[in-house]
Amino acid sequence: MSKHVASLDEGTLCTSWNYCATRLASGSTDGTLAVFDAPNPDSSSFTCSHRTKVCDGSIVKMVWVPPEFGDALACVHGDGAFSIWEEVAQDGQSPQWKMCQCFQIKARRALDIQFGISSTSLKLVAAYSDGYVRVYALQNPLELSNWQLQAEFLNVIDSVSKLGKASCLSATISWISQRGNNQLSSFAVGYNSDIAQLNSSKVWEFDQVHQRWLPVAELANPGDTADQVYTIAWAPNFGRPYEIIAIATQKGVALWHVGLEPNVDGRLLVEKVASLSSHEGEASQVWQMEWDMSGMSLATTGSDGQVRLWQSNLNGNWHEAAVFSPTFSS
Repeated sequence: MSKHVASLDEGTLCTSWNYCATRLASGSTDGTLAVFDAPNPDSSSFTCSHRTKVCDGSIVKMVWVPPEFGDALACVHGDGAFSIWEEVAQDGQSPQWKMCQCFQIKARRALDIQFGISSTSLKLVAAYSDGYVRVYALQNPLELSNWQLQAEFLNVIDSVSKLGKASCLSATISWISQRGNNQLSSFAVGYNSDIAQLNSSKVWEFDQVHQRWLPVAELANPGDTADQVYTIAWAPNFGRPYEIIAIATQKGVALWHVGLEPNVDGRLLVEKVASLSSHEGEASQVWQMEWDMSGMSLATTGSDGQVRLWQSNLNGNWHEAAVFSPTFSS
């Protein structure tokens, strides 16, 4: 049984729930950001509480800032720039959304952005259309306008690789879930491009001693490194002696175990433990995945319009638990 939650504006391209699922943001083809709130905490119906013009073009992606840093989100523009917007209230007036900072690099388009919390600060990772990954660090937790570029690198294992000019259609980023203050900062990046070395998903970890980001794992078998990656989802970890990362490529969804301790070469041990059946149709592709809080259930959605729920038993065997098809009402 379907239930009405919110009426989105015509031309809506993307939506995003905040971390507590208490607010919904949408981005439109005309560059308008709309924020939806529920009239009370017990309500499951949301109405638009504010609209703001973000850019002249379209908004293609939105990501909420972690709640520790206030009510704020980042919007990726159709031209590849992205901006951070924060809700502020001054002098007893109604809260308004204001732009904190805009990131724009000539001849580069941001394909994906994600926030992550490290032991020292809030981080923002952006994957660009030329295959480069840029990591920004927030300098003051009270000022979302104060960001500094921490690192820039190609998404390749071998830093001396000679690559041609990349043409990247999309990219995907997923941060490790937070478990404690002593946890190392890590994230995974994959590309959908015409350069084989860029595509495979790599796990990047921050080396505190040398103050740099290093590739510590590649999530692809030797014959699959050129596979174009559509989306990555890093599972929450509550006590497992390994991490679980889901990778969606044109061959379907693969689940990987990633060890917690590096070997003598500084690399983490990885193992592909499951291949989930692809969505229906030869041309169907998985574009989005989400884990539950336990890291034992994975939801995938593909171009076939269906949502599939995958679950693991206590022995680590994965199976399809449910399939949800879209319903349309006139």
